[in-house]
Amino acid sequence: WAFAGGASGALQSVTGAAAVGSWRGGPARRAMAATSFLNQERAIQVDVDLMSPEGGFSIDQLMELAGLSLAAAVAKEYPPTSHSRVLILCGPGNNGGDGLVAARHLHHFGYKPQVVYPHMSTLIAKPQNDLYRRLTVQLAQLGIPVAEDWQRPLEGDQDVVIDAIFGFSFKGWRGGGKDAPYDDIIDCLGAEEGGKPAISAPVVSVDIPSGWHVEQGPPKEGKSLKPDMLVSLTAPKQCALHFKGRFHYLGGRFVPPNIIEKNGLQLPEYPGA
Repeated sequence: WAFAGGASGALQSVTGAAAVGSWRGGPARRAMAATSFLNQERAIQVDVDLMSPEGGFSIDQLMELAGLSLAAAVAKEYPPTSHSRVLILCGPGNNGGDGLVAARHLHHFGYKPQVVYPHMSTLIAKPQNDLYRRLTVQLAQLGIPVAEDWQRPLEGDQDVVIDAIFGFSFKGWRGGGKDAPYDDIIDCLGAEEGGKPAISAPVVSVDIPSGWHVEQGPPKEGKSLKPDMLVSLTAPKQCALHFKGRFHYLGGRFVPPNIIEKNGLQLPEYPGA
């Protein structure tokens, strides 16, 4: 259990690489017990309050902080000297935007990010998605490749895969090709209980492992993501109690005291700069 400093990108670990999934004793266990785990309703309300007049944040700011925290957590556990090739899979909503921001920061950190952003042309053409359009412009300025077409990676092609597809608004698979190609992405990167995914590169999930229920966790049947790292944002969601990977980070230093008090949040301290 470790904490990514969302406000500055600074990163500190309370217990080294202690796995949140094992809930080992000492500071990690106490930090877990004292931290709020949000259901969907509370998670939505916290976001609403952050962007209200009393919170004062814009969606641009929150997305920048989220992407920077994500990139900082990746850099902490998967350094560019050994994990330079990062595939970032971006969904159609704000989680996808977090992934676009993280791609830019990872580039500046010395990585070689590649982005897959399905339906990008349609998404960024919508007036309400101008933020996403501007984020893709920033990636183009840096020469970061962004592809709309999803192709299953081969073993050894990537050192890390970032899952920035769906967040806490995911309501389940609709079937009939309505969720393509995201359903095939999960089929490729996920595994049955006790099984192994098609590729061995570690998966890093943003806030919610895509395809998981925000409160109940992974589906009971079929393939699901089993990420090596989970980067929770603002406060961990209840599904994080089902996370069994090695690294769980939290990016949320920026949450102001009035929002913490209003929502009854219990959040850890963020040591360091």
